[in-house]
Amino acid sequence: MSPEIASYVGYAASFFVVLSFILKDLRKVRIVNLIGCILFVIYGIYSGMLWPIIIPNAILCFIQLYHLVKKD
Repeated sequence: MSPEIASYVGYAASFFVVLSFILKDLRKVRIVNLIGCILFVIYGIYSGMLWPIIIPNAILCFIQLYHLVKKD
């Protein structure tokens, strides 16, 4: 992936994370935040294995998935 495309993925990730703070429905918040976290993981990988970005966002992906899948 070219550095320019990786930058766009990073901008999209930031957009989705910020958008998740605007939403009120918790399920939508989790879905939108999950998309942002996935994009941040992709960005971190293609920007030279940026572990401080990859690790927390990968953990957040699992947390969001857990809460989306679990039964109440």
